[in-house]
Amino acid sequence: MTSTTLSSEADCRDFVDGCLFMGTGGGGQPEEGMTALRSALDDGLEVGWVDADSIADDALTVTAYSSGSIAPQGPEVDELIASLHLGSPQALDRVMLQAIEHLGSFLGQSVGAIVPVELGASNSPAPIVAGARLGIPIPDGDYSGRAVPDEMQGTPFINEIPSFPFASVDAWGNVAIVPETANAYMLERVSKMLSIAGIHGTSIASTPLSGRDMKRILVPGTLTRSLAIGRAAREAREQNEDPVDAAVEAAAGWRLFDGVVSQKDWEDRDGYMFGDLTIDGEREGKPAQLRIWFKNENHVAWLDGEPWVCSPDLISVVDAVTGRGYTSTDVAEGHRVSVVGMRGLEVFRSEHALQHAFGPAYFGYPEITYRPIEALV
Repeated sequence: MTSTTLSSEADCRDFVDGCLFMGTGGGGQPEEGMTALRSALDDGLEVGWVDADSIADDALTVTAYSSGSIAPQGPEVDELIASLHLGSPQALDRVMLQAIEHLGSFLGQSVGAIVPVELGASNSPAPIVAGARLGIPIPDGDYSGRAVPDEMQGTPFINEIPSFPFASVDAWGNVAIVPETANAYMLERVSKMLSIAGIHGTSIASTPLSGRDMKRILVPGTLTRSLAIGRAAREAREQNEDPVDAAVEAAAGWRLFDGVVSQKDWEDRDGYMFGDLTIDGEREGKPAQLRIWFKNENHVAWLDGEPWVCSPDLISVVDAVTGRGYTSTDVAEGHRVSVVGMRGLEVFRSEHALQHAFGPAYFGYPEITYRPIEALV
């Protein structure tokens, strides 16, 4: 059985950095991911993943992730918490563990594997740590190949597999079990409403599948790939080489743009962080401007006012010096950044997926025709 173990602080940081790079602005905060991994190592747990083929075909598998807006929270949130007589919130990995246990209890079965729903700096480490604490393996893969804002941007939806029933647990211990929803769009809406009520978001356990069906729709090898990306950037920094170029090479991507963030506008709405990022720089020796629209994650980019790279292909904004990714929460005016593009999954490029789940039209830009990134760059 092939397996990978994160046995040191450096391993964990490389993995978190790689997931942050693949997170396209979302997927959670790196500090949360590192805190969860450090805690597990301090407790003497073995943290890592196994080859998906080692998961039994008849095992019950579930996915686990955090749901909610990634927008910064102000003092009014502390006032709300006080008015509701709530204590200190629980750690993310502990809450996720409870969601997995509640879903297994509802189903009346022992969970045999936990699948990360996406790649992200906390949304990948958290289920891995939960699995380590429960003694449940994590297959090397996920259901999105990046970070995504909605239920519809995953392989279960594309393969017409419902993700209910699901369990939701927030940081204060409130538990909701949702046996069924009308469709994936309503599942997304219900889960986001629970995340708003939970103030700090909520942990979701969902998508109960047999090991056989899980392997059929899994995006394989993505955890190992994320580790390799983070490691490549670190080694480049240590050797005084360009970490952005090293990470781009490891990710088989393209360095699209370099510049300085000149403007960031955002709003916290409906359980998501929406906004625009403007980056001023040069392209082919001439002044140029890149604008990126995000819904938690980056989804549509315009180069000098013309539509350019967009989802389902990946757009990541990274620090131009360190090569580490920025979440939409943390990137700020004045940051010197590089913008990286990567090819999205072929399964998300069908006409159905572009229209109903992952293309510019889905995200509110029907006037933009999706063009594959490899045709643009």
